[in-house]
Amino acid sequence: MALPRIISPPRLPSPLILSSQFRKTTVRAILQSKESATSLPSAASLIDFSNWLLSKGGMAPSVKPGPVPEGLGLIAQRDISRNEVVVEVPKKLWIDADTVASSEIGRLCGGLRPWVSISLFLLRERALGDASPWKPYLDVLPSSTDSSIFWSEEELSQIQGTQLLSTTIGVKEYVQSEFAKVEEEIILKSKNLFPGSITYDDFLWAFGILRSRSFSRLRGDNLALIPFADLINHNPDITSEDLAWEIKGKGLFGRDQIFALRAPLFVKYGEQVCIQYDLEKSNAELALDYGFIESNMNRETYTLTLEIAESDPFYGDKLDIVETNGLNETAYFDIVLGQTLTPQLLPYLRLVALGGTDAFLLESIFRNTIWGHLELPVSRENEEAICRVVRDACKNALSAYDTSVEEDERLMESGNLDSRMKIAVGIRAGEKRVLQQIDCIFRNRESELDGLEYYQERRLKDLGLVGDNGEIIFWES
Repeated sequence: MALPRIISPPRLPSPLILSSQFRKTTVRAILQSKESATSLPSAASLIDFSNWLLSKGGMAPSVKPGPVPEGLGLIAQRDISRNEVVVEVPKKLWIDADTVASSEIGRLCGGLRPWVSISLFLLRERALGDASPWKPYLDVLPSSTDSSIFWSEEELSQIQGTQLLSTTIGVKEYVQSEFAKVEEEIILKSKNLFPGSITYDDFLWAFGILRSRSFSRLRGDNLALIPFADLINHNPDITSEDLAWEIKGKGLFGRDQIFALRAPLFVKYGEQVCIQYDLEKSNAELALDYGFIESNMNRETYTLTLEIAESDPFYGDKLDIVETNGLNETAYFDIVLGQTLTPQLLPYLRLVALGGTDAFLLESIFRNTIWGHLELPVSRENEEAICRVVRDACKNALSAYDTSVEEDERLMESGNLDSRMKIAVGIRAGEKRVLQQIDCIFRNRESELDGLEYYQERRLKDLGLVGDNGEIIFWES
């Protein structure tokens, strides 16, 4: 029988695996660090930024930028009605692929991914200083955020064993590889267009700015920064993204595009206008993109990664079956705290484990019906195997964390954590709770194996050879 393979997140390289003695010291150091990851721009810079928006045809009559607990935000200058437009930004102030194409480096950026070309544009404009027409906007951008891509090695050690850590490492390696290419092919060959030096850290900063400030539907090929509007912060109490913003036409025949930001709720004078960033993101995604998490069990997830091994003697048949049913050789299943398992998880597990006397289900005669059979237990051996593999994977994943859920909960209750430590403790506690939930589900399933109905019993019933109570029916002539 082939056993399902569940891919676990890698651990940090050895220099970052800390002894328990050193780890305690690290936690104390983080607890005493400053709350904000970056200093706020001056009041004069905020005034210049507001005036810049107005001088370029933008509008923000009911809000102004100012300091808020998150850093900078948009503060109501009067009572604001629900769905009222609070900011309008014309297309000429957006920073997108069109902006780059019409700039001095446009000819160098053809064929680049939008985020890469926009990152180069931001870094060049920042290096130009006072000579850049975008200086008022660049002056209010933070030097970093609480996104895990900006964490130190000591801070990353606090998410040891988490999927957020492996994702963060993967993202940074990806950004580094993209930087190496553009450095060799563009930056070093066009030093006259890039004043000063551009480092990997600069490139990572630009990447982080784009991840944290782009709106949910303005990503990928449509990636764009919308100055001023991107000061809007997230409010978890807002449960809809629908009323937050729109792109509309303005001017003669509506040819001029305007980004219109709306207040999704009534806002009192002096309060902050906020939106819902993205209802679909997990806490790990929020931490990676924006640098915060929510106390919301629907955001606490763990991704089970399963794959069909090429060494499986039935590899080709199994691959054909999963592809027919919209899956791939490697499949990702997000398990959410407090929710049932993803519907396709059990069929995929059963298929991967299928072998031995159950392998007849892989024959071509069953090809159109096998997924329906896999939605129910196939055999005791098969069901026992998937329970054992999943439970072992949960045990191994839980052993990679340096703290228990109870220790994390005590840390969160202490109230002495800085913003990044809050994220770290919340992420690792959430992942562990989901892993414990998965283990509990499959432990309960193990205890029910003797009472489950398997394929052969169902088939005999369909043929009328077994009664409802499992007794064999003898037919007489």
